[in-house]
Amino acid sequence: MNVAVERKPLRADAARNVDKIISAARQCFREHGPDVPLQTIAETAGVGPATLFRNFADKEQLVLAALNRQLRLHVDPVIDEALSGQDAAAGLFSVIDALMTAASEDANLLGAVAGRRQLLTGITGGLIESVGVLLGRGQGQGTLREDISLTDLFRLLAMLIGVVDTMEPGSDAWRRPVALIEDAIRTERPRRALPAQSPLPGLQLA
Repeated sequence: MNVAVERKPLRADAARNVDKIISAARQCFREHGPDVPLQTIAETAGVGPATLFRNFADKEQLVLAALNRQLRLHVDPVIDEALSGQDAAAGLFSVIDALMTAASEDANLLGAVAGRRQLLTGITGGLIESVGVLLGRGQGQGTLREDISLTDLFRLLAMLIGVVDTMEPGSDAWRRPVALIEDAIRTERPRRALPAQSPLPGLQLA
């Protein structure tokens, strides 16, 4: 079940409470990390625990609702633009850029649902469908390799999202691995230098 999407219509006051709770959740996860207590989120939202639990049975539901809202706000418009554009490959990578920006900004939200693949698939199902359309169009236009499947692309996206764990929240260090993926799946390698490499937090590699 897609708990983040399948919600009944709410009264205006209840909808405002949900909005405050989700906004507070994003703030608290950013400030305190993925293990922040729900009580802290309720206090930050200015609502009682009963109001929070009436709308979200547990932290998992709240996290997924927050992730879902970020995708709807920041990724869906990019998908719409990509699907209406002429260059499917460019559209695909604009969607990937938007997804990685959202993932980086809400790294602690992602950390709170690490390993829950089926629940995350409930949020990203529409995204994957659109990515599949762009992939097929790009292959038809001759700009994306014909031997790349949607399964390949899904796994590559999962790998890219995993990059978030290796960088500071809000960093754009994901741009280099995205560029490497682009080099790998386009029929012709783009004529541009790779983005600058960022160090791994806390690690010194030769």
